[in-house]
Amino acid sequence: MSVPGISFNNTEFAFQYKSNKELKAARTLFGLMGNPLLVQLGTRLTPWAIKAKLPVKGLIRGTIFKQFAGGETLQQTASVAQTLGKYHVDVILDYGVEGGEGGDAEYDQAATEFIKVIDYAATQPNIPFMSVKVTGLTRFALLEKLDELMHQKHGSLIKKYLAALEDLSTEEREEWHQVRLRMMRVCEKAAESNIGMLVDAEETWIQDPVDALVMLMMDSFNKERVVIYNTVQHYRHDRLQFLKDCIDAAKERGFVLG
Repeated sequence: MSVPGISFNNTEFAFQYKSNKELKAARTLFGLMGNPLLVQLGTRLTPWAIKAKLPVKGLIRGTIFKQFAGGETLQQTASVAQTLGKYHVDVILDYGVEGGEGGDAEYDQAATEFIKVIDYAATQPNIPFMSVKVTGLTRFALLEKLDELMHQKHGSLIKKYLAALEDLSTEEREEWHQVRLRMMRVCEKAAESNIGMLVDAEETWIQDPVDALVMLMMDSFNKERVVIYNTVQHYRHDRLQFLKDCIDAAKERGFVLG
């Protein structure tokens, strides 16, 4: 079977995996999303409706969630990935866990789930990448504190990071040590399985410790090839200098920048 060249104008090929019914539903959904009043009402009323335990989850699953997410479980997502594979579409698996405050057991479980995603991706020829959010592995408040402390320091990203760690309490340093261990577990599995690991960007007020953690992981796992990838937020005016600093660090430390 010959595969046509990539063209964003070839909508017939681009949407070949969708039925007419699915395409019509998507067109209706995007038409509604183009209405500012409906979007404003939806973003205000939906969280309230969920908290009030109104029967809206089925509607969300059948519309917005169905359009933008592969599924609620790995099994559901696997089905979507296999369908896309038939049409020569590669997939990035994104286990969307973040921002929990449930403690170490919850974060350890998140790391285990990330590893399950890697295990599955390694069995599929059209899933070369998976993505991770550091907020799935630690408290948001701890990242906020580290970021604030780093902004009070001087020097390179890693120097500010190491200095900020010294200002944490003994309990917080141990807590962060566990975060690093979780990240190491996931990165090791990605390296062993030859799966690229994309680390999602976070809110600007917690991004610095995330960048430092990813830099350390690249230093450990990107010696010969890129396994770990960071995310550069192009809407931030400081990211060009950040990227230049990352390039310098990679050259100095002898790892491949991802």
